[in-house]
Amino acid sequence: MPLFENIIHASFISRPNRFVILCTIEGKAVRAYLPNPGRLWELLFPGTRLALVKFPPSAERKLKYLVVAVEHSGQWIMLHTHHTNTVARQLIEQNRIPGLEGAEIVQAEYKIGHSRFDFLLKKDNKEVLLEVKSCTLFHHTLAMFPDAISARATRYLLELQELSHKGYTTAVLFVVHSPRMQYFMPEHHTDLEFTQTLAQVRNDVLVRAVSVEWKDDLSLGTETRNLVIPWDLVEREAHDSGSYIFVVRLERDRAIEIGSMGKVKFSKGFYCYVGSAKLHLTKRLARHQRITKKHHWHIDYLRQEASFHAAIAIRTTADLECEIAGSLEKIADWQVKGFGCSDCQCPTHLFGMQNDPVHDKKFIEMLLEFRMGRMEKELSEGLGRQKRIKLQNKD
Repeated sequence: MPLFENIIHASFISRPNRFVILCTIEGKAVRAYLPNPGRLWELLFPGTRLALVKFPPSAERKLKYLVVAVEHSGQWIMLHTHHTNTVARQLIEQNRIPGLEGAEIVQAEYKIGHSRFDFLLKKDNKEVLLEVKSCTLFHHTLAMFPDAISARATRYLLELQELSHKGYTTAVLFVVHSPRMQYFMPEHHTDLEFTQTLAQVRNDVLVRAVSVEWKDDLSLGTETRNLVIPWDLVEREAHDSGSYIFVVRLERDRAIEIGSMGKVKFSKGFYCYVGSAKLHLTKRLARHQRITKKHHWHIDYLRQEASFHAAIAIRTTADLECEIAGSLEKIADWQVKGFGCSDCQCPTHLFGMQNDPVHDKKFIEMLLEFRMGRMEKELSEGLGRQKRIKLQNKD
């Protein structure tokens, strides 16, 4: 059965705040409520197709429409996080979650201590506490969660682990809203603490990720895939080191003194600075955000005059700083020669863009390649090696 009736299609314009979408319906601009706190950088671009429904009439409600899904690569992606438990319930009842086959739902929204878990199940005469998470961040074959820092999700993992020590069977389920996925990983670039916590509790808490398919009428498809979680890759990459893109904004044209470079003319717009930190990447990005500090790098001088916009980590054991700079050079509107590149052969590590890069499709696609595409390639090559070994053993 479809989750929603009388679906209205709209076209995305912008996101004025976390829970409001500005879009057009048959050429008319309207505002709609978005029941999803995630960043959704990878899904919401100008012109993207949305699925909306109308709220029941209410004098107290300012917004008339509710965003329920977004179209991505020809597939509908469910955005209504409140319905993730509806999906989980159906998957449980149909025995489509590996490790939870035969489980019965005893109670939804089960409270224990100071926390409320999504489901209390019963399996093999044992009680099972289940927490469910909605995942809408994915690339070609790899899905990741979360797309924004989630201290609450980390806290729930630790509570599940503690309850497992008290005799409960505990589990966390990631519902990935794309049928094309093969792998799942915690998103260590954005939320390192969550990633390290999930790796820490996995021997005490059953961790499962399944992909689902949404049909055009927003009914749940019959295909469910149990996603592989490459824990060895998670443990290798989930460290506070790697590269980053630090984004600032200038509201008007300026001439700014940049240390030994002297006065440099900067045009109005967004500036993406590429750097790296072999240790303490989080502290490095926090330092860049501060205005009051001893000036050491070129970016310190620019930050003094420009407003902070975004700090984007690319945590990895690989040295990607110059490669990222090279990719940014291809999509930037301009660059500032000699900025932040005194210790390498790059012409610059600072690139200017007229529009907000985090809402620019080319920028986000580039970011996904560095954050996820590299690992997808490694996973694919590893799978290919395993297949070849199996074939050789058969021969």
